[in-house]
This record gives sequence, structure tokens and C-alpha cells, in this order.
Amino acid sequence: MLIVTGHISVAPSALATFSRDLRALAAAARRRDGNLAYDAAVADPSTGRLLIAERWRDQAALTAHLQAADTARFLHRWRDRISGDIRKYDVTRERALMDD
Repeated sequence: MLIVTGHISVAPSALATFSRDLRALAAAARRRDGNLAYDAAVADPSTGRLLIAERWRDQAALTAHLQAADTARFLHRWRDRISGDIRKYDVTRERALMDD
């Protein structure tokens, strides 16, 4: 499994439009084969900062999402207006939070 997480910042004046577009992308991503979770939350509306959290079955599923037409349109529309740091992590031992 892969976990994709980090933060994105957008101009506060664009936050509502960006959030709307991101909700549409998230809804599509959640229907994709291999998506286990796809969530974003506004961490600080005054700065336009959002937290991103995704889980994917494997690299093939993530790659298919990144190459999907709606993802490409979203990235093309926003790429020059967002900044941030999003990373992916390979998970080798998943367990419940309270498990050792």
C-alpha cells in the first residue's frame, strides 16, 4: 500500500473554487480501482493551507489516477496557483492504531 500525504497552499481568495474542484476530483478518485482513501481538509483558511491524505493499493493504481484525464485537467488548471509538499510512502506493516 502507498500513503500519499502532505500539504497544499492556494491563495485564500481562490480557496473556495479550489476546494470545489478538489471535491470533484476526490469523488472521482474514490471510485477508482485501487483507491483506499482520498481526503483533504482545510487546515488554515486564512492562509489557504490544506492537508492531503490518500491511500492507494499499489503504484499501478496511483499511476492510473495521476494519468486520468480529470486529474490531468485539475493539475493543469491549478499547477501554477498552488504550492506545497506532498510525499508518498510505502507501507509494509499496516495495523490498528493501538496495536504494537
